[in-house]
Amino acid sequence: MATKFIQPPIPASHVFPPKPSTLWMMKLHGPLLATHQWNKKCSRFGENPFGFGLSSSVKAAEQSSELVAEEKVIPEESSDYRKVAQIKRDIYDALQGINRGIFGVTSTKKTEILKLVELLESQNPNPEPTSCLEKVSGSWKLIYSTITILGSKRTKLGLRDFISLGDFVQSIDVVEGKAVNAVKFSAKGLNLLNGQLTIEASFNIASKSRVDISYIKSVITPEQLMNVFRKNFDLLLGIFNPEGWLEITYVDDSMRIGRDDKGNIFILERFEDNTL
Repeated sequence: MATKFIQPPIPASHVFPPKPSTLWMMKLHGPLLATHQWNKKCSRFGENPFGFGLSSSVKAAEQSSELVAEEKVIPEESSDYRKVAQIKRDIYDALQGINRGIFGVTSTKKTEILKLVELLESQNPNPEPTSCLEKVSGSWKLIYSTITILGSKRTKLGLRDFISLGDFVQSIDVVEGKAVNAVKFSAKGLNLLNGQLTIEASFNIASKSRVDISYIKSVITPEQLMNVFRKNFDLLLGIFNPEGWLEITYVDDSMRIGRDDKGNIFILERFEDNTL
């Protein structure tokens, strides 16, 4: 196993600056945090920006009234890192074949996913995500949600045979304090017409891990698809409207988990997207 040597802790005033990474863009009260300044509050691994995945410790002993740091051999991969990687694999395995949970899952499956979510949340490397918004900035894709479209709602929206749901994607711009959610559709009866519901919202920081979200506007494109949903547009918007608050309970470079004021859970994975 690869090893490395570390030196005595560096004073906070000399910390090397490191790097904002879409649930929701957040508008800061005052100047935006320096997006490339390492903030030790973001990580439960303290001042080491690469601490997640490394087991680092320094022993200090007092000799002749001076603190002397003792060099220590450090393993490159920690048990925490391996634990997180395994939990993520288990989450992806549990999500196989359930279409993000949007049309419901069994109570057994829901409990299985919830236990894995709670395990991952307990390993959150960024317990104060609103102090380092770069971690949530960018594009995300929904892979699971407890929001469901069942029974008469699914029938009214034509989501049984006529219309298929595509990706649920999100783009967060922390500089503007805005987020854009897009729910993609394809209508089989309209020559496989593709379109999407786009919802724009703003957000403000409410606490170290929570943001308040405000609805701005929404639109369905193209017009032909809007005509399909026009009669039940309020129903559709009521399902996907993000207004309220969101607690960011886990975030790292590839996955994010959130819980909202309606009791819903969201799991998203980071991806590259230039279409929003």
